[in-house]
Amino acid sequence: MEPFFQTKKLSVGYGGIPLIQDINIKLDKGKILTLIGPNGSGKSTILKTITKHLKNICGTVLIDRHSIDGMGSRELSRLVSVVFTERLKTERMTCEDVVATGRYPYTGLLGILSQEDHAQIQNAMELVHAWDLRDKDYTAISDGQRQRVLLARAICQEPQVIILDEPTSFLDIRYKLELLHLLRKMTKEKNITVIMSLHELDLAQKASDFVMCVKGESVTHFGPPNEIFTKAFIENLYQLSNGSYNPLYGSFEMERPKGDPKVFVIAGAGSGIPQYRILQKKGIPFMTGILHQNDIDYPAACDLASEVFSEKAFCPICDETYAEAEKQLSSCQTVIDCIGTYGSLNMKNFDLAQKAKKLGLKIVETAENL
Repeated sequence: MEPFFQTKKLSVGYGGIPLIQDINIKLDKGKILTLIGPNGSGKSTILKTITKHLKNICGTVLIDRHSIDGMGSRELSRLVSVVFTERLKTERMTCEDVVATGRYPYTGLLGILSQEDHAQIQNAMELVHAWDLRDKDYTAISDGQRQRVLLARAICQEPQVIILDEPTSFLDIRYKLELLHLLRKMTKEKNITVIMSLHELDLAQKASDFVMCVKGESVTHFGPPNEIFTKAFIENLYQLSNGSYNPLYGSFEMERPKGDPKVFVIAGAGSGIPQYRILQKKGIPFMTGILHQNDIDYPAACDLASEVFSEKAFCPICDETYAEAEKQLSSCQTVIDCIGTYGSLNMKNFDLAQKAKKLGLKIVETAENL
């Protein structure tokens, strides 16, 4: 069965010069595809080409087995709606007027809106929490409000495909989450296909069915999020040299402090992460442990600490691991003990804290005191 949306050997670029070649997308109805990659890698160029805002250099775009090359603007706009980041040029238009332009593919030559059109406009604006903006001058509202108005315009167009270029760029976190929830809801309830670009990798990981990675002159990978969002792949895609990517949290960590660690963090069960980040911001190198390798602290520790002492998951801390941690503890000047309670598996961390007291090391509960 042919996919609903696909590109075949598509090349995109400017002035007849290809920027990215051999783009092959296959996407069924009701799915979300997100384009990720460094700034200037060509994500927007791809989106503009598949909406005919840019002429393709070669290859084709097919929607429901029909090439868009032979479609007129009215026919295409009934299939595809677009939300781009460029400022919309308006003069004395209210927000409701802007949303109403989404109904023009369905109106006659005079562009007269019917009662049904007005109902679609109101429903779309209410869906994105923009109905209260209906009488406001579009040029007088905030960037985030404009983004919601443009999304309402796209929705009331009743498309089968929605294309969005950085739709969360100007939204606060509440509306970012609401927007992505809304897109997922539309794919499920209305079987709409969504293609968008995002910079927020944590959101792309959570919202997408498929991810396409754009870098240099090619699409490097196309697949489900669990295949794309790995530590090695994301760090290579964005050429990270002064930080790291954590696939468990879907977030980035800044570069670990350099130098010989004189601070030891006794942590576990998430108690260490805030301390690691405080130490990183202060530029204080540290070592930490003893962490079980399934502990929530462990991935952040591996990214930020100079040395991590660890034990296999679900196993009591062994004497050998404890001895190594105790040996390195004696080279430190300060211990941050942030474990509140101990159990049978991590009791040797209690022993480590007692050893620090015997050595006369400075013991604090938080890195803020350093």
